[in-house]
Amino acid sequence: MNIKVGILGATGNVGQRFIQMLENHPVFELEALGASQRSAGKTYKDACYWYQTEPIPEEIANATVVSTDPNDKAYEDVDIVFSALPADLAKTLEPEFAKAGKYVFSNASAMRMESDVPLIVPEVNPEHFGMLDVQKSNRCSDGAIITNPNCSTIGAVISLKPIMDKFGIDLVNITTMQAISGAGYSGVPSMAILDNMVPYIGGEEEKMQTEALKILGSIDGNNFKNGNFKIGVSCNRVPVIDGHTESIFVKTTEEATPEEIAKVMDDFDPLKGLNLPSYAKPIVLREENDRPQPRLDRNTGNGMSIVVGRVRKDPIFSVKYTALEHNTIRGAAGASVLNAELFVQKYL
Repeated sequence: MNIKVGILGATGNVGQRFIQMLENHPVFELEALGASQRSAGKTYKDACYWYQTEPIPEEIANATVVSTDPNDKAYEDVDIVFSALPADLAKTLEPEFAKAGKYVFSNASAMRMESDVPLIVPEVNPEHFGMLDVQKSNRCSDGAIITNPNCSTIGAVISLKPIMDKFGIDLVNITTMQAISGAGYSGVPSMAILDNMVPYIGGEEEKMQTEALKILGSIDGNNFKNGNFKIGVSCNRVPVIDGHTESIFVKTTEEATPEEIAKVMDDFDPLKGLNLPSYAKPIVLREENDRPQPRLDRNTGNGMSIVVGRVRKDPIFSVKYTALEHNTIRGAAGASVLNAELFVQKYL
């Protein structure tokens, strides 16, 4: 199978991660690099500042950037578009691409909480793809929008899913220590973050709390039904380039020891055997007292695994542990690509 795809917002940091993940992909062929009008018409190497340590793939460097207009001829043969657009642009452009018959796999926040748009983490809630028929009917659209969650939400819900399935969850409390790349290349001034920690990320706590409940919920008829537990979050920006770390506290419905919880996380591998190109074991456990660490562990599973350590008893909650994810791979571009791989194999 060879499916032609495009990227919206191809010149930005997440767009560049999409390019890296789609290079030599066995299923997806990158056909269109979409960006703003000031970039359209230029070669990619002239239109963007390349942030990644690996060089721009040669065929991409010399490719011509196109507009983000779904009527542009460059998208004529494209079936799937990956969106790395800013939220304000995504709110308008993503529905236009869906209306034009494209499947939009979006990393943007604009459409995540829409009542007919699935918010997917493939290992956690693939059944939510079932809402696409509702979305198409509601919007009289031949295509559809599928979103992945906030970068900090993904690590949390993947680690919580096996606990919820086995023991149930009543309460969750999370404190994040989030890398600066999550704010984009120009997002956090160096004078604000060096020798410092910023205990506020605008809108982040609200996103994690609402998105986690939607993802860990169910479908009730033609609607999403939130997960039946309470969650509180505190988000912090720290001087780490890549890798979001989270301290997670869980009160389970049924009594469970840290050893039992560690085992269900270690055994969690729901998409094993599907041969999805970007898939890696979702949770990798570390037993050392000082792991996971962003610099040492963020690239586990090519950046697609959540690394969990320090699983231990808590005197107030049932258990507490530390989770780490690579925020621009598993938490962004990689999440959308994996969503599309599963969708193509199981639903398209």
